[in-house]
Amino acid sequence: MSQTRAHTDIDLSGRIARLPEPWRSYALLARLDRPVGTWLLLLPSVWGLFLAPGASLQTRLIDTALFAFGSLVMRSAGCVVNDIWDRDIDAKVARTAGRPLASGVLSLKQGLLLLAMLLLMGLGVLVCLPPVCWALAPLALLLVALYPAAKRVTWWPQLVMGFTFGFGAPMGYAAAAGTLEGNGLLLYGAVILWQLGFDTIYGFQDMDDDARIGVRSTSRLMEKNARSFIGTCYSLMILALALVGIHAHLHWIFWPFLAIATAMLLQQVRVLNPYDAPACLKEFRRNVPIGFVLAAGFVAARVLG
Repeated sequence: MSQTRAHTDIDLSGRIARLPEPWRSYALLARLDRPVGTWLLLLPSVWGLFLAPGASLQTRLIDTALFAFGSLVMRSAGCVVNDIWDRDIDAKVARTAGRPLASGVLSLKQGLLLLAMLLLMGLGVLVCLPPVCWALAPLALLLVALYPAAKRVTWWPQLVMGFTFGFGAPMGYAAAAGTLEGNGLLLYGAVILWQLGFDTIYGFQDMDDDARIGVRSTSRLMEKNARSFIGTCYSLMILALALVGIHAHLHWIFWPFLAIATAMLLQQVRVLNPYDAPACLKEFRRNVPIGFVLAAGFVAARVLG
């Protein structure tokens, strides 16, 4: 069975649509029309910020604001890097053919200029964070740079995406605790599993085009076992978060939030159809409220604990 409905996730409505060129194309290249990715980068950072011991509530709130701006900037930078790497591939995929670099609306030089500006803003955020974050930042940048190459050499680019997009969790933990130790790394593992699951769902949209042009993906690899694979990812994620909660002696208020998130994830697995591209995009986007539920649990546990 194959997908029958070509679609795009570019949103040309609202304020983005009213921008004059080339600003509209720059906004589209930075994915400002689709804030889902920014939320999915930020929310694990919030989990880490409020899980870690040591920092005052005021410090955590200030760092949350810094991570919010940093997530917007670095998610956009990652998208520009991805589109620079993939501009020839994107031009052959129905969902991505309209992206500014793939369509030729913006030149490679313009893309590199935007990337330089975004990285400069990201550096401005980084210097406001504790020195331990400065030590972790080069690894984060390396992951961002290498992720687009993963689909060319492995069937597990979604796993590489998990390591890349999930890096906010250990960064947030380190910012609050002043160090990165076992519980922060376990939280990172949970986020990697979550992102492996939902990015595989996202990748189901492109299976036909990816097969046609020879692009590897975890989505293609797990096409015939979609529900069992995503269910395994999410189950292991919940188990890891439960171990995090136990090890950190989190306040009991955390557990109802974890239960709600678990139910939402199980519902996502139950209705999953890897051959319905628009539905896969819809389920992918539903991970934002799941992330908010878990963020509320970590914040409540820290405030009441």
